[in-house]
Amino acid sequence: MTSLHGSDLSSSFGAVAADYQAARPSYPQALFDAIEELTGRPLKGARVLDVGAGTGISTRLLRDRGADVVAVEPTPGMAAQFRANSPDIPLVSADGHALPFPDGSADLVSYAQAFHWTTPEQSVPEARRVLRPDGALALWWNIKDRSRGWPLEQRQRMIAACPQYHGDSATYTAVPTLERLGMRTGQALLHWSRSISVDTALADLLSRSYVAVLDPARRAELLAAEREALLAVFPDGVVVDDFNLHLTVGFNA
Repeated sequence: MTSLHGSDLSSSFGAVAADYQAARPSYPQALFDAIEELTGRPLKGARVLDVGAGTGISTRLLRDRGADVVAVEPTPGMAAQFRANSPDIPLVSADGHALPFPDGSADLVSYAQAFHWTTPEQSVPEARRVLRPDGALALWWNIKDRSRGWPLEQRQRMIAACPQYHGDSATYTAVPTLERLGMRTGQALLHWSRSISVDTALADLLSRSYVAVLDPARRAELLAAEREALLAVFPDGVVVDDFNLHLTVGFNA
């Protein structure tokens, strides 16, 4: 797995935190059903550390399932959005490489759309340290289905326009990464979709690190071109987003 930890991409989210909160996709309840099935325990009452919590999209859903959840987020801009939206959920300023929690204190450590921002050789042992013996590490990613049609064409445009474009390789290497670092694994693949406005689709794109780091003029040019391309496919202004949601769960071997 190629780590993006410490890159200028990793520090780009603070400036686009509002777009992230407003436009990034959520997660279907089927994801949390799958976590419960793979871990063999309910989320209700479980002590969960949601690492790389961002603006709290996954944290709130975990809380709503009854988890005793604490958010862990290192980026001040993202943390400010989190506090504005979820002042009732505990939030700790830290990252997955140094979790400020006692040994064996968590039932689940989760990374929603965030594990690829860590160095696994540091984050996995740290997760294992804070987990109880029967605890689990859950990693998941919403991946836009870019196998055909407008999402494939948009990906090709992003590759051409964004020098720091990165794909979704972390999703596909999660299992061998965890197993190399001593964990047993289980997986689930879910499919879901959402319908959003063109403005929301553009805000989602703006919240992507490889777009956020572009020169402002180049970024504005790219977003204007994407608006035109999306309206050509969706003249009614409603964009249909299809996702493959990849879940990997690791257990102490």
